[in-house]
Amino acid sequence: MDKQTFRDFAVASRGGARLIGLDLGTKTIGLALSDLGRQIATPLETIKRVKFTPDALRLKAICETHRVGGLVLGLPLNMDGSEGPRVQSTRAFARNLAPILPLPVLYFDERLSTAVVTRALIEADASRQRRGELVDKLAAAYILQGCLDAMRNVADEDAGDEEEA
Repeated sequence: MDKQTFRDFAVASRGGARLIGLDLGTKTIGLALSDLGRQIATPLETIKRVKFTPDALRLKAICETHRVGGLVLGLPLNMDGSEGPRVQSTRAFARNLAPILPLPVLYFDERLSTAVVTRALIEADASRQRRGELVDKLAAAYILQGCLDAMRNVADEDAGDEEEA
């Protein structure tokens, strides 16, 4: 992802507003929320998917409650970086969501996010049931934190470039 994409998203998503990260699955949507300074991603909740409209309205209510300025949507690329059917489904979800929740969307590579989170939960000796309860919102936090870190790196590089000028 290029630097300009992050810059454009930062401006479009109302700089001081929170961001929400989504780990979009077929049965659930994991959610994570940033702080106002966009430094830290915190797991929020997991929405059990029913049908598109109720899912979208629930997401809209959450975004309004937390005054969210933009969505970071995990993009499930194949390991070789190519786009498969899950990416198409994710992009379709975002397109269908836009009329209901008109916020800027940034797609962020989510490869291995669920695997990393699951491995950490296993190492923490979490039961299978507990892992099932936590994995989606923790994966959303992992995705959102990666995006926040990347956005901060771009901002730091931009500040360094301005100092040199």
